[in-house]
Amino acid sequence: MFNEFINFVRNIYGTKKNIPLHEPKFIGNEKKYLNQCIDTTFVSSFGKFVNKFEKKIAKYTGAKYAVATTNGTSALHISLILAGVEQGDEVITQPLNFIATCNAISYCNAKPIFIDVDIDTMGLSSKALSSFLEKNTKIKNNKCINKRTKKVIRACVPMHSYGHPCRIDKIKKILKKYHIFLIEDAAESLGSFYKNKHAGTFGELGVISFNGNKIVTAGGGGCILTNNKILAKKAKHLTTTAKIFHKWDFNHDMTGYNYRMPNLNAALLIAQLENLNLFLKNKRELAKKYEVFCKMNNYNFFKEPSNCKSNYWLNSIILKDKKHRDRFLEETNSKNILTRPIWILMNRLPMFKSAQVGNIENTKWLEKRVVNIPSTVTL
Repeated sequence: MFNEFINFVRNIYGTKKNIPLHEPKFIGNEKKYLNQCIDTTFVSSFGKFVNKFEKKIAKYTGAKYAVATTNGTSALHISLILAGVEQGDEVITQPLNFIATCNAISYCNAKPIFIDVDIDTMGLSSKALSSFLEKNTKIKNNKCINKRTKKVIRACVPMHSYGHPCRIDKIKKILKKYHIFLIEDAAESLGSFYKNKHAGTFGELGVISFNGNKIVTAGGGGCILTNNKILAKKAKHLTTTAKIFHKWDFNHDMTGYNYRMPNLNAALLIAQLENLNLFLKNKRELAKKYEVFCKMNNYNFFKEPSNCKSNYWLNSIILKDKKHRDRFLEETNSKNILTRPIWILMNRLPMFKSAQVGNIENTKWLEKRVVNIPSTVTL
């Protein structure tokens, strides 16, 4: 039934037996910089490549500061701590999400609230957010109080799903009105722009991931973006075990975390960043091929939202219904073409079943229909 799609993908990726959803490309100075790093013997978090990477990623995204971390999850965890999220607090996010966001909320002993997404972005809906806050909250002492639970809604973590920016400017405006701290989950969105501004730079804090399946990767790694010098300084302090600088003594002034990115990872990422523009160009070319194919074969290709320039990290198609989706997944994977549904909705997972959930009709609609298709840079 789906042979035309299977043949099309094989024409793009060649005769290799297994076609992955997304794999890394190492075509530049990766080995050279790794060898330089090894030669210095500074392979942990102390070394020139970490600082160099932070400057490069800040410059590329337009953020004033970047703090390198071990992965995107640790960056989210620290960002929530910086937002003041504490035990018993609540954090708004979306049910169409990767587990890392909700895990980080749980690390702070806080509870998520799940708000619907927009169908054309797959990211948090500003209309749904505004409606929920208007009906369910009140402002007291410059804090947003959930009238149902009596808890403080301390932060909001919208996600730029699959590299497509959500309407983050509208979300930011709403959250400011309700005194809620904005953390952007831009884990998948390096190279994505909304209204000519890089994703992850609208909120007080933004997070990017460099996991093995991202556009540029060091096998792991993440970073926190911010324009706030105080937050940047505290983020760096917290991620280096809150150690007070001293030539020989070990002293710490608060509970810290061993979340600083190793120098080896940073060396690899610097080489990857040198080819980022090439990767992004190729990604858009691949997306265009999929778009043309889908028009000719009655598939619905998910295109970048208005006012956006997406990195097309993972390309997606929208099928007729769940039955159609499942048949597509079965046939493509049986032919060793790795396609995947979107994540199981967070509110369906056992640890989050008690979370407050708004009207999530758009999310449910997408869950039944969206499939991610092979998106590796082809070069």
